[in-house]
Amino acid sequence: MEPRADFLSVAEAAVRESGLYLKANLHRRAEATFKGDVDLVTEFDIGAQEILARRLSEAFPDHGILAEEGLFRPGRSEYRWVVDPLDGTTNYAHTFPVFCVSAALERAGRTILGLVYDPTRDEMFLARGGRGATLNGRTIGVSEVGEVGKSLLATGFPYDVRTNPVNNLDNWSRFLVRAQAIRRCGSAALDLCYVACGRFDGFWELKLKPWDVAAGALIVAEAGGRVTSFAGGEHRLDVPETLASNGRIHQALMDVLALGRVAPAKDGINE
Repeated sequence: MEPRADFLSVAEAAVRESGLYLKANLHRRAEATFKGDVDLVTEFDIGAQEILARRLSEAFPDHGILAEEGLFRPGRSEYRWVVDPLDGTTNYAHTFPVFCVSAALERAGRTILGLVYDPTRDEMFLARGGRGATLNGRTIGVSEVGEVGKSLLATGFPYDVRTNPVNNLDNWSRFLVRAQAIRRCGSAALDLCYVACGRFDGFWELKLKPWDVAAGALIVAEAGGRVTSFAGGEHRLDVPETLASNGRIHQALMDVLALGRVAPAKDGINE
């Protein structure tokens, strides 16, 4: 079902306003609160979330909202917004200008609208279910790279990387010697959008939250790419495992990721 025009116009304005707020405050000293050893939140995460929540709530009071910084509001309709007011908080706190604002709209659990805005480059990625994906109004599509060895991949690491052995370092090592190169930019939403527009050929990451991927996953799919679990199953927001690609190298990426699920051999060698 095509999302209503006002859903898109309100969301685009809210995401842009939040992004410009973040850009304006990028070089101000951010007071950070740590949620874990490396997971942090700044006052600007909260400020951007307040802008998003206020704009969406004023326009759509019956809609639910799920956001990163502790905001959960059940709705009185079948619609729910899944938003990340600042994806790339660690980058932002260090004034590294790679971050974005992400918002997705679900209808009865199915994502029908996704927006990701990068204010430092003024890039608005947008997708509507069944209508394709755009960057600043121009149609985008995934790359045509057909070999992992010629691919540029992206990934990230979970916030418990220091304490949990399930931390993606094994997958990183395997892909590092198979891909042309790997990038770790610090924003899963942007990584997904870069797959959608062909800047990256593939992306994988563990332990992502719904707000990290809801918009980006739709944008990849609408750009002609493929988004699944590591094993190729249907991508679901409640399963913290995301593999996205141009589709052409998807099976090869799955094959590499499968190496990490093989039971250890008697001699300790899996590959």
